[in-house]
Amino acid sequence: MLLSGKNAVVYGGGGSIGGAIARAFAEEGARVFLAGRTRAKLEKVAGDIRAGGGQAEVDELDALDEQAVDAHADAVVAAGGSLDISVNVITHGDVQGTPMLEMSLADYEQPVVAAVRTTFLTMRAAGRHMKRQGGGVVLVFGGDGDPVRNRAVGGLQVAFSALEAMRRQLAAELGSHGVRTVTLRTGGVPESLPADFAGVGELEAELAGATMLGRAATLQDVGSVAAFVASDRARTMTAATVNVSCGALVD
Repeated sequence: MLLSGKNAVVYGGGGSIGGAIARAFAEEGARVFLAGRTRAKLEKVAGDIRAGGGQAEVDELDALDEQAVDAHADAVVAAGGSLDISVNVITHGDVQGTPMLEMSLADYEQPVVAAVRTTFLTMRAAGRHMKRQGGGVVLVFGGDGDPVRNRAVGGLQVAFSALEAMRRQLAAELGSHGVRTVTLRTGGVPESLPADFAGVGELEAELAGATMLGRAATLQDVGSVAAFVASDRARTMTAATVNVSCGALVD
């Protein structure tokens, strides 16, 4: 298995994207530490993993809380002996559908502040242990891109661009210590949209129609690629983005 003997932390592990990544990690042999605010959602993912013969631990955690993030990373290492993979996919509270000219400053900056804060905290917590142990992988989800046409996405793209700058910086600072950083870019995953999302059917069709393969990435697609990138088979990949968009994004 690709991740046998690895310890992986998934912040936001109870969500659709986080759950898919966590399940894929576990299927490849990793011991998965699920962290998030809602225990019931985390326990559901953990139950699926355990039912499949995998290992999963659950911790309620606010990934915007500096002391809590540091303490959790320390606890993972104390329990597993290492922290080998870290991925943060918590929600950033972005407000969409309101044009920039009509949006409040608070709504616009919300995803930017949240994304930068939580990513900095979790990168730093994991990076300290990875540097000490001589290796590890930090995965970022989203990636920057062209402006989204016909849709008002608030500060979402600004947040993604900020995360890319952070990912590049961490790669430069920790590469010599064997730590890799990679961003997964999808162009949108229809399965991750809430059922009550306004215009969900229209958006699903739009996402699929924008691809070269005629379909959008699935949750399973994202999980499978994340597991590969986190494995030693991708050991030459760092300071890089991985395109999981079915051709919606062109490199």
